[in-house]
Amino acid sequence: MTRIWASQALLPAGWARDVLVETDDTGHIARVTPGAPASGHRTGLLLPAPANAHSHAFQRAMAGLTETRGPDPMDTFWTWRQLMYRFLDHLTPDQVQAIAALVQMEMLESGYATNVEFHYLHHRPGGGSYDDPAEMAHRIVAAAQETGIGLTLLPVHYEFGGVDRRPLGPGQIRFGTTPDQFARLVERSRAALSPLPHDARLGIAPHSLRAVSPDAIRTAASLAEGGPIHMHLAEQVAEVIEVEAAYGARPVEWLLDHTDITPQWCLIHCTQMQPHETTALARSGAVAGLCPITESNLGDGIFDGLRWMGSEGHIAIGSDSNIRIALSEELRTLDYSQRLRDHSRAALATAASSTGRRLLDAAILGGAQAAGRNSGQIARGYLADLMALDDTHMDLTDRAGDTCLDVWIFAGDDNMVRDVWAAGRHMVQEGRHIAHDSITRRFAAAMAPLRDVL
Repeated sequence: MTRIWASQALLPAGWARDVLVETDDTGHIARVTPGAPASGHRTGLLLPAPANAHSHAFQRAMAGLTETRGPDPMDTFWTWRQLMYRFLDHLTPDQVQAIAALVQMEMLESGYATNVEFHYLHHRPGGGSYDDPAEMAHRIVAAAQETGIGLTLLPVHYEFGGVDRRPLGPGQIRFGTTPDQFARLVERSRAALSPLPHDARLGIAPHSLRAVSPDAIRTAASLAEGGPIHMHLAEQVAEVIEVEAAYGARPVEWLLDHTDITPQWCLIHCTQMQPHETTALARSGAVAGLCPITESNLGDGIFDGLRWMGSEGHIAIGSDSNIRIALSEELRTLDYSQRLRDHSRAALATAASSTGRRLLDAAILGGAQAAGRNSGQIARGYLADLMALDDTHMDLTDRAGDTCLDVWIFAGDDNMVRDVWAAGRHMVQEGRHIAHDSITRRFAAAMAPLRDVL
């Protein structure tokens, strides 16, 4: 049994002092004792650690390489996407594994305990199949074995180049699956998870209304077998226009009218919603998977967080393109986007909760739902997905309760993260992953042949 003692901890009933958390050998919390004498591993401000709800690991290798303007008069998501396709055509399985390990390490060091990997890089360059259709899934799993992160793997179904069902183009061809191929991929991906601890999960991801048929979306629940279902939805104006022209309804409207959307679903981005769509989708119980840094970088638009959360909608936070993996910055960017749009301050605060507390509470609970993971509380029976902030940091010294969260998110950064456990596995200690040096060395070696691709 592992013993963790914290000067302060955020428990379901609120903040408590001198808290002893004991975990069992399955990675679950066995006992929580406030007011306990110090013993075991001593840490600072103990919090539930959220899941990173949306990631394309391989895109981390592109970070910072697409910030110049090409020949088009306006650079957009769609021009960026062409660069991404060109880049991924050079990636080998060994490189993907090295990149995924770095991504997962950076997630842990940022305070996330789980990687929800929206995994669509399935085939060889040119679209040829690997001997095992889940070859690339095995590489994500191998990275998770090394990093110790919790993993929810989402194999992605990606069949068409657009709503008109045009063939997949260059780059996209590495994603492509027919319905039968996708069913086989899900089966093989489930087997690929077998080397990981019991907390690993499998879900599925029909990519988007642009890339799969309505039938594939309607049958998603049967393939998921109770696991989470994720899908990109209403990210870009051009996407909304294309879907509306083909189906006679905007993406969110069509999905709500034609699919049984339940809390099993996580809809990614949703930055192009009208007020009635926001309210209706929030009331479905589905999670909105938000990636504020990537959405800013790609010019997606601003998620209507005030209306969504005011309608009791659930949110989760992801790093998507992994251009920057920074939990506190994702939360800060989400709130700042609301302030900039509405000319306000403390946009997501309520009379009962500070901004930082409301943001973190929402990300923790929604992240657990989106990951299909029994986490999100420091309480008996939950997975020990935990993070601790350094209470000796100059900005946190003598601070207590929700103020610590506000300082971390709005005045600090992820350098304040001291310890992180994923299902009881103590992977970040004193702010660094226990395999930091070896993982970064392998990433540097994998990147060497890719430096001049873009």
